[in-house]
Amino acid sequence: MQKIALVTGGTRGIGSGISRALMTEGYIVAANYNSDKRTAEEFHKETGIPVFSWDVSNYDSCKKGIEQVCSELNGTIDILVNNAGITRDSMLHKMEVSFWDKVINTNLNSIFYMTRLIIPSMREKGFGRVINISSINGVKGQIGQTNYSAAKAGIIGFTKSLALESANKGITVNAIAPGYISTDMTEVMRDDIKAQIIENIPLRRFGYIEEIANAVLFLASEKSSFITGITLNVNGGQYL
Repeated sequence: MQKIALVTGGTRGIGSGISRALMTEGYIVAANYNSDKRTAEEFHKETGIPVFSWDVSNYDSCKKGIEQVCSELNGTIDILVNNAGITRDSMLHKMEVSFWDKVINTNLNSIFYMTRLIIPSMREKGFGRVINISSINGVKGQIGQTNYSAAKAGIIGFTKSLALESANKGITVNAIAPGYISTDMTEVMRDDIKAQIIENIPLRRFGYIEEIANAVLFLASEKSSFITGITLNVNGGQYL
């Protein structure tokens, strides 16, 4: 029986690559998005992957969205990829409260909302894969990103704790911490900034979306069935 995978923020950037890779591997994929309807419709038209709109930073919205996915796909979620995230960068002494709240709600609280709603059915089935997308900046920190780094570091702690709670139910819970990946956001950086970043990456390049997607495929598969509670750094060798 095909397994159902749900990817939040799954219609663009890294999320799009994850959704496509899971579909290619034979999973039934549902891709969540929030506000970019045009991109989501283009993604659906190109891939055939069903798309579902809801705000992951709102618990009730998550509940309704998950219920819709399970109803339309006629099953429960086997693989949950918590990928949705935003940035609102600012030095802390200038950071607006709204910048903090928005990033924490979208990047961290959403992990709780989504997983809290899906983990009971995984426990009942005795199988599940929860894969949380953290960040290198949740591991090492970053100037101007106290909100983002705090959320991404929180994901790592959440992952470790839930892995301990879920292991005896056949559920693995892992995180991936991408480094600098070639996306639309990095493409608009000035060349001198990109060169400076690359100088600090031992492999001397940005990562590719496919490399994050491949890490997700591994953690979703039976090949990783004895791995839980880890944070897989996919960063070209870049550490503190």
